[in-house]
Amino acid sequence: MSTLALKGPYWVTVRQYRRTLWLVGAAVAVSLAVIGGLRIWDAQTPDRHYENGQRYAADDNRGYETLRIALEYGGMWLLLLPLLVGAFVAGPLVAREFESGTYKLSLTQSVSPAAWLRSKLLTTSAVALGATFALMGVYRIGWGRVAGSYGLNWSERGPYEATGIVLLAYVLAAVAVGALVGQLIRRTLVAMAVTGLVMGVVLLVLGAIRWSLLSVQTATGPAGPTLWTPGNGLMMDSGLLTSSGVHFDQSVCWDEVHRTPGLDSMHDGGMKLFDRCLAQRGVTGQYVDYHPQSHFWPTQLIETGIVLALAALAAYAAFRVLRARHP
Repeated sequence: MSTLALKGPYWVTVRQYRRTLWLVGAAVAVSLAVIGGLRIWDAQTPDRHYENGQRYAADDNRGYETLRIALEYGGMWLLLLPLLVGAFVAGPLVAREFESGTYKLSLTQSVSPAAWLRSKLLTTSAVALGATFALMGVYRIGWGRVAGSYGLNWSERGPYEATGIVLLAYVLAAVAVGALVGQLIRRTLVAMAVTGLVMGVVLLVLGAIRWSLLSVQTATGPAGPTLWTPGNGLMMDSGLLTSSGVHFDQSVCWDEVHRTPGLDSMHDGGMKLFDRCLAQRGVTGQYVDYHPQSHFWPTQLIETGIVLALAALAAYAAFRVLRARHP
């Protein structure tokens, strides 16, 4: 058993932040108790059955609705994990050591600067990844019940990160960014704020471009009733098509309707004028650009690769800065 015990700077890091470890464990335990309890409460009310074989939660099922709300907010809270992890690494773990000068004690114990920083980052990464994986598992317990309901689609912010693997990559990136910022700034509160800001920007930017990483698929149909996204796809764009297959901007016809005098409402001939405008311009069909649900994992893998590359660059820069200041 002694070979499995933590030694040297690893033991010091765990010992130094044992209260934080207890808080992490308590957060996972409370989350499991809440989601597990809501699933049990939900199971007390039978579902409604329809002739097509589908099942829906009964209108009076308070447990289901509470579970759905808990998962909706829980997904957003999981998005904050990288910010919290990065702020902890940048502030209490690194910057405070330099600010107070306590890092000098570690470096006098036959521990090289690189080994000192490596022990902190590896220990933090292991704990952060373990806690994140556990919380994602808890989220999955409830996700199987409420997936696809309002605000809980596979492509929504929160559920997308919590049900894939990209959140683990963001946590690793937060550790690396925190280590770099903590050394550059060396002021606990400032380093925490800057790291949170940097990771927030990374989350926002990659969240904004993730659905541009893969090409959309297009479904077409005749003009008329609304063309819905096939399956459970994520709609990116929709519009009208002319007989030659060219996209048509329907605002052209709406502007013509609005410029026509004597129309008090669409029921007073405005709709007929709009349809006549479409016919004059050869509009015969409509289209929907969308991402099918099968794009979930390819998008996750591409985004995870990008985030891991950023994490590797930040970690490399952190050790370069350490080596330059403490050769």
